[in-house]
Amino acid sequence: MRRLIVVRKRLFDVVVITLAAVVWVPVVLLAALAVLLLSGRPIFYRSQRWVGPGRAIEMLKLRVMVPDAHTIKDHDASDLFLNTLPDSPLYTPVGRVLDRLGINEIPQFLHVLQGHMSIVGARPLTDDVRDALVEAHGAIDDRWESPAGLTGLPQLVGRTALTDQQRLQLECAYSRLVMEGGYRIRTDFMILLSTVLITFGLRKPMTFPEALAFATLRPTRVRQLASQSYTPSRDVDAVA
Repeated sequence: MRRLIVVRKRLFDVVVITLAAVVWVPVVLLAALAVLLLSGRPIFYRSQRWVGPGRAIEMLKLRVMVPDAHTIKDHDASDLFLNTLPDSPLYTPVGRVLDRLGINEIPQFLHVLQGHMSIVGARPLTDDVRDALVEAHGAIDDRWESPAGLTGLPQLVGRTALTDQQRLQLECAYSRLVMEGGYRIRTDFMILLSTVLITFGLRKPMTFPEALAFATLRPTRVRQLASQSYTPSRDVDAVA
């Protein structure tokens, strides 16, 4: 069953990205040109990100911040995911627009085609974020029971609208859905569609309970998950 789910999920990823190439390829090319003309080089930003226990890749994004922005801290100190504040001066003018629309993330479609990521799943983590989460919450392997992704349930709520524990709970709820055999292709399709609609302001962001319900599509299971806090199932040594 698990293998069949992986195959179906992979098929969904490849079909969607291939069919949508007529849209996203020109968008990336135009966005790259805008970065070059308005912000200069480098056009792309690369950094090592963890996509699973013991698995890291060099992730590609369009550059949306000033050069060497990664050496400057500008985030909520209580946020272990280290999300850069939306009004941060580190964003370039064109970069702020690209980040708001999520266009800077589109080059990661290449990682999906390579099989390193999925369209829907828990976001990849930098070294410092992974270490901070492990220190605060113990092992976080549960969030990677399914492949890392470009978007997921936390993105339907908003990266600054969730506590770290809530974000982990949403990511683990989705992973459990895949792991326990409750995954359906329509789940990924609806998460992807909702992400697009929310990004362009065509629907309002979800609340935490709504996103959690979205993960299961089963009311009784939703109530059960909603009453649970994030509790890691492995020792810290498992990922340290």
